[in-house]
Amino acid sequence: MTLEEFRKSVESEHAPGGDLDPALQALWWDARGDWEKAHGLCQRAGSPAGDWVHAYLHRKEGDEGNASHWYSRAGKPKPTGSLDDEWRSIAAALLG
Repeated sequence: MTLEEFRKSVESEHAPGGDLDPALQALWWDARGDWEKAHGLCQRAGSPAGDWVHAYLHRKEGDEGNASHWYSRAGKPKPTGSLDDEWRSIAAALLG
């Protein structure tokens, strides 16, 4: 799946399939405005990708301390750009 296809899927009525990585599912739900569902998915992911999305979600929430913790766990620097840019960057990296 390309980044463009992933972004377009957010506009569909269908939730992402179970074959999609939980971190990507979390980004999908975040884009749909369901922070809680996104948060739960990335918490259960148990992976560096899940930790990265977890960090992004806490940055979006405004919880900078918690975000810093999760960026560190993910091995990623804390970004300074916009949240939209970060969402796209994470999605592109996870989609490969």
